[in-house]
Amino acid sequence: MSRKELQRLEVLSRVSSKALKLVNAAAIMRLSYRQTKRLWRRYEERGPEGLKHGNAGRESNRAKPERFRRKVLKLVREKYGGGVGERFGPTLAAEHLSEEDGLRVDEETLRRWMLAEGLWTRERKRKAYHQRREAKEHFGELVQMDGSFHDWFEGRGPRGCLMNMVDDATGTTLARIGEQETIWAAVGVLEAWIAAYGVPCALYTDWKNVYVREATSAEQMRGEVPLTQFGRMCAELRIKIIAASSPQAKGRVERNHGTHQDRLVKKLRRKRIQSYAAANEYLMAEYLREHNRRFAHEPASPEDYHRRAPRRAELRQIFRLETKRSVSNDWVVRYAGRYLQLKPQQHHRGPTQAKSVVCEWEDGRLEVHYRGERIRFEELSGPSVGPVRERSIDSIKKTAMRVGPTPAPNHPWRRSYKQIGGAVLTVAPPRFETRPCASP
Repeated sequence: MSRKELQRLEVLSRVSSKALKLVNAAAIMRLSYRQTKRLWRRYEERGPEGLKHGNAGRESNRAKPERFRRKVLKLVREKYGGGVGERFGPTLAAEHLSEEDGLRVDEETLRRWMLAEGLWTRERKRKAYHQRREAKEHFGELVQMDGSFHDWFEGRGPRGCLMNMVDDATGTTLARIGEQETIWAAVGVLEAWIAAYGVPCALYTDWKNVYVREATSAEQMRGEVPLTQFGRMCAELRIKIIAASSPQAKGRVERNHGTHQDRLVKKLRRKRIQSYAAANEYLMAEYLREHNRRFAHEPASPEDYHRRAPRRAELRQIFRLETKRSVSNDWVVRYAGRYLQLKPQQHHRGPTQAKSVVCEWEDGRLEVHYRGERIRFEELSGPSVGPVRERSIDSIKKTAMRVGPTPAPNHPWRRSYKQIGGAVLTVAPPRFETRPCASP
């Protein structure tokens, strides 16, 4: 019996026990009173069997003959069967049966026949299952970092990127908003995190050139680990950078982006904030404190894995760009289109294929280090070149019009390749004369 028929049996059994009237049973079964009386009459005469549909268990009038069914299944077993990776599916088998064997059968009918005979199994192609990664147990063990581009000011100000850091164990959040996801943007939010909580053990980022990069062929030959400027800063702080292979891998910070894009945008609208500086001031003063109070939670283990934050002077020596540049013979270093004239001390010898390190801070201040020492320099207006001798227009024209002697009409230069190749050069063999040898 079907579910509908079982429900009708339950209602009519209550009518049989005088617990329910027939008119109420009609309302419960959502049938007319006349139809309910018919069902009740059949129930009284034949019991529960009277409620079953008359065609239940009977063969369909449109069913294929049994002989046809056996013939089709025999062909499927012999021609289109096999292992899991070799056998034909019902759809493809129905197409070949029609084209090659002249047997037309519906693909769903063939599917039922093959399932009943064990020639087919319900195989669904499912996506690979990725189990959700368990959160870390300690505060500061892993911090996820990512940038979120959005219209944070809703047209009142420029579009920006929210640099977001989320602790994996507690959900504690710290964020700063800027123009782009650059090295200095990442440094700014990391420095704020270190000042607030300490140095974390690891950062979980994505594959961007700001954080990680592929090794060059020369680095692969030398076996060196490729480092970006931000990666070098983290290496000096003993922070491990882990690059995620997909957005789902760092899902906690990605979901955190959605929360900020909903709540922060509306709060900035209420505060009528329309600049990066005002937004960062509001983030540190009010928003992040309220956000962490609402969404952060206690870690699984109480131990804090943050290390002690270095002094401000030490952080300033770490958070800088370091670029190696060659020193020319006249003690000039070229950096970012600028020419820096070094002023070496007396004990410095001439630079023979020497390298210097140019350090640049976010505020644009520069330092040059040569052989481990800081060296003074003076910026030049341009490259130092000698005086340029002026040339007259007449001398330039004479130089441009100066040509060599004109070849003669029969000169080999005027002959084509075919003309040269057509002539065969014959060389006569040398002649040898015999002379009698003089007696000794």
